[in-house]
Amino acid sequence: MNVYDQTTRNRRNAWLLFLGFFAVMYVLGWVISAYYGMGDFGIILILALALVYSMISYYLGSLMILGVNGAKEAKKEEYPYLYNTVEGLSIAAGLPMPKVYVMDDPSPNAFATGRDPAHSSVAVTTGLLGRLNRLELEGVIAHELSHIKNYDIRFTMLVIAMVGAIGLLAGFASRMFWHGGGRRDKNSGAIMIIAVVVAILAPLFAHLVKLAISRKREYMADATGALLTRYPKGLADALKKIAQAEPMKSADQTSAPLYISNPFGRNAISGLFSTHPPIEDRIKRLESM
Repeated sequence: MNVYDQTTRNRRNAWLLFLGFFAVMYVLGWVISAYYGMGDFGIILILALALVYSMISYYLGSLMILGVNGAKEAKKEEYPYLYNTVEGLSIAAGLPMPKVYVMDDPSPNAFATGRDPAHSSVAVTTGLLGRLNRLELEGVIAHELSHIKNYDIRFTMLVIAMVGAIGLLAGFASRMFWHGGGRRDKNSGAIMIIAVVVAILAPLFAHLVKLAISRKREYMADATGALLTRYPKGLADALKKIAQAEPMKSADQTSAPLYISNPFGRNAISGLFSTHPPIEDRIKRLESM
């Protein structure tokens, strides 16, 4: 699959993802509304509030992500080489220049965020700037720009927004079970059982979707980034250094899937549920190009 096919598929999948999450939110809204006897008005109200929350997260999510990860906007005068690298590769990729941010953390890592190429940002750690050489840095920046070019950032922002909305509704449904307070009739018991089942399954569904899209997008961004620099070894060598680094101190757990590599490290158990594919496999694929 080439870059253009991947971009088209990401746009299509974004709509399918939206419909899937909307269906889950509808079920959660129906359960909550039925338990409190609010009828159709309750479902509409709950869905409207969830969608408003999702839209706020979607449009302001990148600013919040940059903030909670301690990213500060990089001035060209302070980081001329980083700025020029992002600018040059953006021109080569046919992208508008994203905003550039730096995180004060000794562990080498980076991520891209935003809702589309015109509203995108690239953030790197001070550890990345200090440990990588020119070709390795270019490989990492090309990888992150590929996420922007492939519209992975839009897809990811939708996931973060929808997962947050589902988490709120599922949490409310679970509190109904523990604290009660709703109507008491012959159907309340059945509704409560449905509420418990949905409250358990909804977050699990959201997490599985996150796993599926994150792993696939990393492989594609590696390949697209290597195509952009024409030097796969640069990114492969950068991943080797990143794999050997210590966990990050400034990273936020919610935005961990955005990073080029898991910022909290890994172990045999967490690897099964990681949003990132095995870094060794990624390195092998790059070295075979």
